[in-house]
Amino acid sequence: MARMTLEDLVTQLRAAYGSALSAVVLYGSAATAEHFKRSDYNVLVLVESLDSAALAAASAASRAWSDAGNPAPLTLTLSEWRGSSDIFPMEYADILERHRVLFGNPPFDGIRVDLKDLRLQLEQEAMGKLIRLRQGLLASGNDAQRQLELLVASMSAIMVIFRAFLRLHGEVPSKDSAAVAQTVARKAGFDEAPFVAVVRHTRGEAKLDAAAAAGVLDGYLRGMEKLVAYLDQYHAFAS
Repeated sequence: MARMTLEDLVTQLRAAYGSALSAVVLYGSAATAEHFKRSDYNVLVLVESLDSAALAAASAASRAWSDAGNPAPLTLTLSEWRGSSDIFPMEYADILERHRVLFGNPPFDGIRVDLKDLRLQLEQEAMGKLIRLRQGLLASGNDAQRQLELLVASMSAIMVIFRAFLRLHGEVPSKDSAAVAQTVARKAGFDEAPFVAVVRHTRGEAKLDAAAAAGVLDGYLRGMEKLVAYLDQYHAFAS
């Protein structure tokens, strides 16, 4: 896999966007001490304006970044950034709370996440993640190694969901993902053990054997089913 550092990305984005580049921000777990993979860095790019020519100029940097195993940069104009917290409340909450500025001065002041918007997206994302886990299990063909890879690949997205769940309940999520999983499990009424096991596996603290993946994945599915059911009821009485 190609190697591309955050510094490389910023340098190439500055060359591509020139004076239109307002800010580059690393966010999510990668902006804290805990990070699940060497790659998979989430980056927000804010620009004054954006047209097809600017996108074409930045495409080489984005392609190299993706080839290194990272999501494509979340690229917004400043006006889009100021007006989209109601559309992407989970992402905005994660960015505002867990970020590291790599370039520029991002306009974070005055950006707020409404709990009603957060609840709606959280329900959608939790159900979507449950469906994708089921699809991944079906596609694994009972291959234990593929199931273990599915668990590891899903952890980052599940932690975004878990952190949003805690924010919905008025809590500031811990920087420790195992603690986040434990707190969410207690509130939603599911077994924390499968999620904590994968956190510890990704940290290198206690590696999971591939043969154990099927049982852990079963616990994952049961936990996400409980979470979805909880959110459905929360939606009913919180409206």
